[in-house]
Parts: sequence; C-alpha cells; structure tokens
Amino acid sequence: MKEDSVFGIYEDRFALAEVFTIARGSRTHADVLRVDVARGGSAGQGECVPYARYGETMASVRAQIEGLPDGIERAALQSALPAGAARNAVDCALWDLQAKRTGRSVWDMAGLAAPAPVQTAFTLSLETPDKMEAAARKHAMRPLLKIKLGTPEDMPRLEAVRRGAPRTRIIIDANEGWDAEVYADLAPHLLRLGVEMVEQPLPAGADDMLAEIARPLPVCADESCHDRASLPALRGKYDMVNIKLDKTGGLTEALALRDAARSEGYGVMVGCMVGSSLAMAPAVLVAQGADIVDLDGPLLLAEDRDPALQYDDAGMHPPLPALWG
Repeated sequence: MKEDSVFGIYEDRFALAEVFTIARGSRTHADVLRVDVARGGSAGQGECVPYARYGETMASVRAQIEGLPDGIERAALQSALPAGAARNAVDCALWDLQAKRTGRSVWDMAGLAAPAPVQTAFTLSLETPDKMEAAARKHAMRPLLKIKLGTPEDMPRLEAVRRGAPRTRIIIDANEGWDAEVYADLAPHLLRLGVEMVEQPLPAGADDMLAEIARPLPVCADESCHDRASLPALRGKYDMVNIKLDKTGGLTEALALRDAARSEGYGVMVGCMVGSSLAMAPAVLVAQGADIVDLDGPLLLAEDRDPALQYDDAGMHPPLPALWG
C-alpha cells in the first residue's frame, strides 16, 4: 500500500504492570497494532493483537492490511480478509470512522441498546502456588478471578488461589494444556473448590473427547471457536463460547457470532488478548448481557491510551467517543 494511503498502521508497545504468564510462555509487554483510517476529514481507529498461536505476527498482519484497497467498506472487508487480527483492527477502525463522520454512536448504528458498565474478570497469571495465593489475596475484593492453569501441577495452584480468595467467584483457563484424562481427574476438585467454568481444557482439534466424558461444570470454547463457522464443530462438546474480536475479525462478526451462539443455546463469554483500552472499547458492546466478561487487558498494563476506559466499582464503563465509537 502506498505511503499516502488512507490507512495508517502503527506498532505500539505497552509495558505490563507485572510479568504475565500462561502455559505457553511469559511476556513483559503488550505489542499491539493500531490502524487509523482517514476519509473526508474524519478519522477512525482500531487495535489488534497479532497472536502467534494462530500463526500471526506483526509483519503478517501488517501485510494483510497493506493489501487492502483504498476506500474499502466494512461489508467488503468481511470477505477480503479472513477472521483474525488484521480484519479486527480495520473493521473496528471503520466503525469508529463512521461514528466520527455521522456523529452517531456505534451502538446506535448497530441497532443496539445504549451500553452500560459491565463487571469484568481479573486474570491471575500462571505462577508458583505461593505467588498465586498472594496475588489472589491482593485481588480478593474483585467479583470474579480468572486463573491461568494448564500444567500437570495445577491443583496446588488452584488450592492456593482459593485460600487467598475464599469468597471470590473463580473461573479457570487451561489454555489447551490438559488432556481428557487430566481434566476428568480434576473436574470433581474444580467443583469442590467452587470453580464456575473451565475454558479450553483440551487442545483445539483434539477436543472430541469432551463429547464423551462428563462435563460437571460448564466448558467454554476459546481456541476452538473463532467465528460463526466454528459453531457446528462445537456441538456436544462445549457449553459456552469465548468471543474475542481478534478471533472473529472485528466487531461486525463478533456481534453476529454472539447472536448465533445464543440462538444455538450456548452461553456467551466475551474475552480479549492483552491490549489497551482501544482494543477493549468495541468489545464492551459485545459484552452487554454476556454470561462472563473478561476484558481486563488495560488492568494488566502499567500504561494505557489517553483517554482510557474507566474501571471502578460499577465495572468497566463504555468508551468515551474520544477513544472509540
């Protein structure tokens, strides 16, 4: 794409408040890609987080965006790029651009009710049991904790978290780290410790056993669910789907996936990669009425966009127009 294109593509880095660890590795910064779209004297912006688990890099996502024709609209974008980070950034930027040009909010243009604050989970990253217990105690006042697990030594970690936060609601994310035997062994203990949901216990593509073993607590598809095309393969295996805009390829498909999943009887979780308030802002619209909201990315950062989303006792507030939408 030419340098004078309407697309501006920027790589931004945000320091994390603490090292963030999952079963696949650790990070100290959030590396995100921001897209600006300028037309007719107005500009919109969107953010995505390229994810190596899905074969994405900053370079590959940038190349996808650079290959788009100038002037592309949201309808054409849905088939021009596959579901993923690149389409997400552009889709959200085009929604924001339309809002800025028309003076209407994105929620109004999408035919949605005015958004209200939502309570979000707060994620505790994978650590030693002692450190996870200390983290749980520090954040025990939060309404919902999400615990990163996915290793053979997970029970001591979960027991430690429950000691640190004896009354807090807990969900867990195994990040594809277990097999069917491990999950079947752990499930009774998850119930005993008051865990309300387990996210992606088995690897995507190797999760058929979920249809054959007992699911005593809800199981949520994350890596196994990207967009509406994922839904047929989830039947009988999952009870919920985790909708992330970086998987769906933007707000347009995320809203469609939410409606389709609900119509097929799935519970809805709305999640995120570790990004800034700009990445979370469109997801606030998807999160309205969700069973579980996990949009704590900005809470994990040491620095954020300005203006940033507001988080307080009422929850996560909808974005100011100066940020997005």
